[in-house]
Amino acid sequence: MSYLVLARKYRPRNFTEMVGQDHVVQALTNALTTQRLHHAYMFTGTRGVGKTTVSRILAKSLNCQGADGQGGITATPCGVCQACTDIDSGRFVDYTELDAASNRGVDEVQALLEQAVYKPVQGRFKVFMIDEVHMLTNTAFNAMLKTLEEPPEYLKFVLATTDPQKVPVTVLSRCLQFNLRPMAPDTIREHLQKVLSEEQVNADLPSLRLLARAARGSMRDALSLTDQAIAFGAGSLQEATVRQMLGSVDRSYVFRLLQALAQGDGKTVVETSEALRTHGLSAASTLEEMSSVLQRMAVLQAVPDAAGDDSDPEAVDIGRLATLMPADETQLLYSICLHGRAELGLAPDEYAALTMVLLRLLAFKPAVGQVVGQEKKTLKIDAKPRAVAPVAVPMAEPRQPAPAPAESDLSKENRPVAPVNKAQHATEVVASGDFPPGQRLPVRDMPVQASRVASLARSDEQNSHVAPVHKETVATKIEAVQVHVPAESKLDVASAALAPAVTASPEGDFWYATVQALVAADAITAMVRELALQAQLVARDSDQWLLRVERESLNQPGSRDRLTAALAAAGYPVKLVAEIGRVTDSPAKRNAAAAAQAQLTAEKIVFDDPLVQTLMRDFGAKIVPGSIKPVSIKAQN
Repeated sequence: MSYLVLARKYRPRNFTEMVGQDHVVQALTNALTTQRLHHAYMFTGTRGVGKTTVSRILAKSLNCQGADGQGGITATPCGVCQACTDIDSGRFVDYTELDAASNRGVDEVQALLEQAVYKPVQGRFKVFMIDEVHMLTNTAFNAMLKTLEEPPEYLKFVLATTDPQKVPVTVLSRCLQFNLRPMAPDTIREHLQKVLSEEQVNADLPSLRLLARAARGSMRDALSLTDQAIAFGAGSLQEATVRQMLGSVDRSYVFRLLQALAQGDGKTVVETSEALRTHGLSAASTLEEMSSVLQRMAVLQAVPDAAGDDSDPEAVDIGRLATLMPADETQLLYSICLHGRAELGLAPDEYAALTMVLLRLLAFKPAVGQVVGQEKKTLKIDAKPRAVAPVAVPMAEPRQPAPAPAESDLSKENRPVAPVNKAQHATEVVASGDFPPGQRLPVRDMPVQASRVASLARSDEQNSHVAPVHKETVATKIEAVQVHVPAESKLDVASAALAPAVTASPEGDFWYATVQALVAADAITAMVRELALQAQLVARDSDQWLLRVERESLNQPGSRDRLTAALAAAGYPVKLVAEIGRVTDSPAKRNAAAAAQAQLTAEKIVFDDPLVQTLMRDFGAKIVPGSIKPVSIKAQN
């Protein structure tokens, strides 16, 4: 006795048995009930979602004779008349299926269209079903255009394709198009439960969840995998056997990895990756499962009350992980997992690639105890605007508010003042005592028109006899401007941030002078000069010098040999030994620091110029960022 696979045995025979395509079923049912029938239909969608099934049900609905032989066009074909049984078995003479993947030429299409001139033999309508219609050639499409646009009243076209973008618009415009969507995993799981119940096959819920996710929206794939799982499990479906058959990763590994990443535990990450290698679990499946869990975590973080499946045992673990990881870090990990799957095929070993992706997730996690993280926790916004001292005060010393100046002092104040947005400046004021000793608090200011301050003063003079309280208000506003940090302080902060940190040492002084002499004499060029500039002299004795560089690409034997020869020609016959590490004092860093200091000096000269201050105060002039350069830099350029 031959066995009929589940995908064919449980193919829907009518619209009521269709699963997951309610929008298509409703439209076709209403059209058949009201008999508003189009002459050409096109069904699009991925594999295994029901395109051919809908076509056959539509053909039965058009040709059904009823159980008593007196039926007509109906949305509920009987399934027992001659037309229904013949269409189900594939031998109805008036229903023709053409596979355009293997019959894509103009000759095959013309042979099909030659049958259009003959009326139906048994049924009410002739139905031409062309599957994978996008595979037809342009000549074949052109041959069928006229018949497709104005077919005989007894002829119906049904076209099916998985790639509607390849179908000419002239064909699309002649058809009524329906898009069959991929099915949700829960829909597939519920249908599998019904099928296995009728087949009397024992199956646990986790195994059905695995099969539903592996089907990726295709019911046919789900039923085919179920057939395979039944054979693999000797007549029953268990989670362990199904997971082994699919090669999918147990989500306990995924939860362990995500918890280790949330806690910054690199040891657990590496050990779990090695466990995946030992058990032969797929690296791509690991990243896929991690992406799925991270997506659900992001949903919970954005919508804590999002409804979920109460029967899902993984919901508790996912909810716990969602509370351990910040939302922005979840989004970053999700993006890295998606891009990491594409990199697996580029690596010689997919498990090594998986380990690198996981370590990348860990590398982008902010380290605990960094100053940045500390600032996020200790910064406090002052709710009320208050004055700030005109200089940056060390964090260990509390800041005292500046006293309000008297009216006479305000009238005598003629110093140019950098314009400031008082409302935003008030929100930038922070408590100085929350920072570690030695740090300085940068003060940000936003430029506004200085005429606003003058208008407040004029208003004070004109309305002093009407509203004397307004004078105090104006004085307070002017006070917030007068005591604000001048423009040069902003330059100090910005330029200091650009300058590299250099830890000077006697060895660094000697190496800097030596390298500068070699460069000036053109004794070293190209990669050799770059090696000398980027290297730090760590130690030296009479016959050997130890250099440290940060990049492996600079530590090449040829470059070291040429630098050794240049040093010998300069009077230093020594052997060079290079190591890889963090460089804190190199000629390049010193040059960069000197350039930053020169830039700062040039900017201060321009900002301190009285004419520039007058233009900024009276006319709202602005200095274009990057337009100021030291004379030495311009000369080099």
